[in-house]
Amino acid sequence: MSTADRRPIRRALLSVFDKTGIVDLARTLAETGVEIVSTGSTGRTVREAGIPVTEVETITGFPEMLDGRVKTLHPRIHGGILADQRLEAHRAQLADHDIAPFDLVVVNLYPFSETVAAGGGFDEIIEKIDVGGPTMVRAAAKNFASLAVVVDPEDYATAAEAASTGGFTLAERQELAAIAFTRTAEYDEAISDWMLEQLSGALAEGGAAEAAAGEDDEEEEVSVLDLSEADAAELGITATLRYGENPHQRARLAVTDEDRPGLAGAEQLGGKEMSYNNYVDADAAVRAAFDHSLPAVAVVKHNNPCGVAVAAEGEDIALAHRRAHGTDPLSAYGGVIAANRTVTLAMAQQVKPIFTEVILAPGYEDDALELLRTKKNLRILRLQGEYHHPVEMREIWGGMLLQDADALDAAGDDPASWTLAAGEAADEGTLADLAFAWRSVRAVKSNAILLAADGAAVGIGMGQVNRLDSCRLAVSRANTLGEHAEGQDAPERARGAVAASDAFFPFADGAQILLDAGVRAIVQPGGSIRDEEVIAACQSAGVTMYLTGTRHFSH
Repeated sequence: MSTADRRPIRRALLSVFDKTGIVDLARTLAETGVEIVSTGSTGRTVREAGIPVTEVETITGFPEMLDGRVKTLHPRIHGGILADQRLEAHRAQLADHDIAPFDLVVVNLYPFSETVAAGGGFDEIIEKIDVGGPTMVRAAAKNFASLAVVVDPEDYATAAEAASTGGFTLAERQELAAIAFTRTAEYDEAISDWMLEQLSGALAEGGAAEAAAGEDDEEEEVSVLDLSEADAAELGITATLRYGENPHQRARLAVTDEDRPGLAGAEQLGGKEMSYNNYVDADAAVRAAFDHSLPAVAVVKHNNPCGVAVAAEGEDIALAHRRAHGTDPLSAYGGVIAANRTVTLAMAQQVKPIFTEVILAPGYEDDALELLRTKKNLRILRLQGEYHHPVEMREIWGGMLLQDADALDAAGDDPASWTLAAGEAADEGTLADLAFAWRSVRAVKSNAILLAADGAAVGIGMGQVNRLDSCRLAVSRANTLGEHAEGQDAPERARGAVAASDAFFPFADGAQILLDAGVRAIVQPGGSIRDEEVIAACQSAGVTMYLTGTRHFSH
């Protein structure tokens, strides 16, 4: 690895609640000539070990205030963290205000989740909501071009080594920043969940009080949500969830097929309790990943895939995950990941820096599971048995709808049965991409358009009230969400991709958006009264179009 972009560590800020390993790190930093700046309790711990340290209040000119709520929130601290040392103007402003920059920030946060788990009182838990810590972490992570941030004692040894060998490289600083942003995201999520739970409890108490104050002698129907645990168990209800889709809604989980419990009976190997929305998104992710016979990974957000990709048989599932994440890295934040093969260590290493709600797979390598369990809030589920979803049920007012579950078993799902309607017959690679796109678009909420290249989705348009908007959305997301070098435009991933539509194009205008974007082939069900107009547009553009005769709406 090139050392040209290493930044020497000359000044470090240490502010940790958990003091594990901090003295050893501080000693190494001091021995290599690093100036150590620290907050109250951390500073005392370091000083008592005989290591020189400068107190934050010496730099800011203010003592810790408000029972420690205000310590580091000061320009002399955050100026040193946030200054982009590559910019002459920033360096000049630091000099004008006599502010020294930091090269290393080491912070861990107040134990919020641990205090909640230990049954702490309301006021005690509120005081464990860290403010200064996450602010320093986010500031340092944002400015990874100029300094390194360390939030995990497991990385102290790496920081000590870096101090002795000329500092961290840019790539190492960026990796540490990703870990830091993941930590603050998980921390804020834990606080949000707890706050919503408090709100839910308050609403429930208010509703109970209102009901008690009313005078209604009519016999009320008992909801399945009101059953005792014993009565509920007889109906297959296995868990009471914290709340439903929203905090004011109650929710429970029931296993309806004891022989094939599937997702409802998945074994949880780590992380927080599953929520109602977690289960909904997880079901969509499983559907998207298990539609493929090749090793596949799907990333789902709000019940829609924001990424899906396959790898060749025998390749590491990490390849499929990396490409699925690359479909839309922005939306993958806080998503659900499903894999249809065992999760390897390589995949786990890719997942770790990404804030993820749930990961599901048929199995996990031991070292992969060990690594994923270090993300305390990540829900890790192991699925058992073959994917099976024979009947779909949807309750409506006064009744219920039942139907065969949609599956990729219709005659039109076999590419060999497709009708070539426009352009030349696709070559082997293009046909493989069309088949992948067709299998993947089924998991997207209609109206659905999916663009794909090399076995991975590159743009998805979903859930629009007309197909024209879905086409625009798929192209826009393909051309704006791709990874690109700093200062360069995102690659036009729609150009040269293939497209799948879950239902026919009612007019040629939707297909024309795809053609104008440079799509090289399209697969769609056909069946519109204007099919000939759509086919003519493809023919004129020299673009291949296949008709399947089968559609896959997902409402």
